Amino acid sequence: MNDFDFLLGTWDVANRRRTDFLDPDSGWEEFPALSTASRHFDGAASFDEIEFPTKGFAGLTLRLYDPERGQWSLYWASCRTGTLFPPVAGRFTDGTGIFEGEDTYAGKAVRARFVWKDIRADSARWEQYFSVDEGRTWLLNWTMDLTRRTAAQPA
Repeated sequence: MNDFDFLLGTWDVANRRRTDFLDPDSGWEEFPALSTASRHFDGAASFDEIEFPTKGFAGLTLRLYDPERGQWSLYWASCRTGTLFPPVAGRFTDGTGIFEGEDTYAGKAVRARFVWKDIRADSARWEQYFSVDEGRTWLLNWTMDLTRRTAAQPA
C-alpha cells in the first residue's frame, strides 16, 4: 500500500511511443502531456488524469491495492473509447513496479507490461511493453518521463 504516493501532484510528461506498437522497426513519435494524480483510501487507491494536448485526447488510470494478494491492479481508460482496458496487475520490488495483463492490439492478443522505475521526488519513468509470445519476448513501445511541476512553472 502507498506505493503510488510518489505520483501525487501535477507532472509534465515527455512521451515517446512507436508508431506501431508491435513493429520493432517502426518509427518513434514524441509529444507532451500533463498529468495530475490524487491519492485515495489511505493510499490503497491512486487516480490520475493525463491530457495529450497535441494529440487531442485524454486518459485516466485507476490503481487499486488488494491487501489480501499484496498487489495492485491498474485500469486505463481513454476518452476515445469511454471504456476501461483490461487491467495489469503486479507490485513494487526494490523501487521498481512491474504490472502485467492480457490485452489486444490491432486485433491481436498481447500481453501488456507496465514498468514504473527511476522514481525520485521530482521525476519518474513509466514504460509499456507488449509481448505476442506469452511473455517470452517483449517490445518496448511507449515511454513517459515525468517531471514534477512546481508552482513556479508557467501553466
